Amino acid sequence: MNAFKRIYLFILPPQSWRMTVIILTGIFAGILLLVVHISNATSYLSDEPETCINCHVMYPYFASWDKSSHGREASCAECHVPQENIFSKYYVKGTDGMKHATYFTFRWEPQVIRIRDRGINVVQQNCIRCHIDLVDMVQLVEVSGKTAAEGDGKLCWDCHVEVPHSSVRSLSAAPHALVERLPSVMPAWLEKLSGQESARSSRVVEYPK
Repeated sequence: MNAFKRIYLFILPPQSWRMTVIILTGIFAGILLLVVHISNATSYLSDEPETCINCHVMYPYFASWDKSSHGREASCAECHVPQENIFSKYYVKGTDGMKHATYFTFRWEPQVIRIRDRGINVVQQNCIRCHIDLVDMVQLVEVSGKTAAEGDGKLCWDCHVEVPHSSVRSLSAAPHALVERLPSVMPAWLEKLSGQESARSSRVVEYPK
């Protein structure tokens, strides 16, 4: 108990600073909660495909997947997240989700999405897992992202390049992709207020002659 008391006394700010520390803590906590809300960060814990379109650059990829055969058979998470056990699944979802939410909130996302090394390994493993009845008799079951990079075997999409995202590489490749937009993150009371302000600003003012 004494150890906890010493830690508490160590982190407790001096009396003259306490109000300042409380105010700053409240501000930073509010900013953190706002970022979590705007980025819809908790959605990354789900397997809903709509999570992917939190970020605008993913609209073409979502649209091409939705219209493909994979759109009827597999969700985004079933391809892009490890499925061997719950620990690896939620580790990847947590780390990738935090990164994606941060990039989305601060508008750091690139206009051309390229899959990274860990993602290549995950997708390759999931291709084999799902289609094992077709490939269990061939050497493909031993190919990983690492071995393919070393020239030992080919990745599934080296041949099946159009599955499931066709040849889409950026927003400019599919500028008219029809994707339902996510609901606004603006609170209802603020939308109502902004709507009233817009209506007032659009009124025509008539001056007496």
